[in-house]
Amino acid sequence: MDGVPESHSGWTFLTNHARVLAVIADDHSVRIRDIAAHCRLTERAVQKIIADLEQDGYLSHTREGRSNTYRIDPGKVLRHPAEAGLTVASLLSLLVQAEADRAPGGQSPAMT
Repeated sequence: MDGVPESHSGWTFLTNHARVLAVIADDHSVRIRDIAAHCRLTERAVQKIIADLEQDGYLSHTREGRSNTYRIDPGKVLRHPAEAGLTVASLLSLLVQAEADRAPGGQSPAMT
């Protein structure tokens, strides 16, 4: 994928769950293979993260032929007590804006 940074060792500010959710927010029919490449994770790790997000109601999917279409629940509240009251939509809006600021031309990716 273009614009994807090289792998990184050490700690980061975002969890892999947040990264996967942000990639799905950008493209609701993205393939697991592409999520894995973008997030620098294995496909198996992405499958586990998607299962976690679905189990807790942050994400759902519908099967369309051989592919999935994902739906994010934007009103779902973040899990950690320090983020009490913050929603998935608020998190994603920050991530989408940051991505738009980095993109050529400053165009924001789709978020629905």
